[in-house]
Amino acid sequence: MTCNYHTHTTYCDGIDRPEEMVLEAIRLGCPEIGFSGHSHLKEHEGSMTEQGTRDYCAEIRRLQTQYADRIRIRLGIEYDVFSEVDTSLFDYTIGAVHWVRKEGVLYPVDECSDSFVRTVNEVYGGDFYACVEDYYELVGALYERTHCNVIAHFDLITKYNEGGKLFDMNDPRYAAAADAALERLIEAPVLLEVNTGAMARGYRSEPYPEKRIRDRWLTAGKELIFSSDCHDKRKLLFAFDQLSDIPHRETLC
Repeated sequence: MTCNYHTHTTYCDGIDRPEEMVLEAIRLGCPEIGFSGHSHLKEHEGSMTEQGTRDYCAEIRRLQTQYADRIRIRLGIEYDVFSEVDTSLFDYTIGAVHWVRKEGVLYPVDECSDSFVRTVNEVYGGDFYACVEDYYELVGALYERTHCNVIAHFDLITKYNEGGKLFDMNDPRYAAAADAALERLIEAPVLLEVNTGAMARGYRSEPYPEKRIRDRWLTAGKELIFSSDCHDKRKLLFAFDQLSDIPHRETLC
């Protein structure tokens, strides 16, 4: 019994229609699937528009009825920390940070490697750890800001850092920033997702977050849940079989 609640469709930056994703989940034997389109944010071209959000909600609710006898479908949202979202419209919320902000301007941390390095050089004077500190300050505030049920890709800022090619994740400044965010979230009623999305795209060899973070979360008595951050139905349960030894919750409820 494996489920995925972090999925993106043609309503934002995914390549499949919601119904195609539902049919794939049924084929794989999933008892449940959740949709989590990107919340509207004008700076994010891959997010849903305001009208698109309304259409997305209507379509997922339609599919819930149409496939009620074959699979449970949940309507969710990936709520970016800089968005404004009426969470009452959704069955669950995934909280996420995709940007840092300096002097009122948003800069993406996961758009592409060149963009991220350019931001660090031009905005942070080449200091990767200053950017890391701003990022984790936002991550630590995710529950307070969004009242989310799940924390998405905790260490997304490491997406292009495989092998430590940009910064050292053992550096005291990195560890202090990540640990401070983690401690704030440990006190919140949230799940932390084990996210294989960067593995599916060839950026990372292990899921978000790194093992050290996962272990601290579990030691604190908190729960994990698997996610593939799916943008392509062919990768709906990507690498879940490789992670089966990680203690996790199978479903949201």
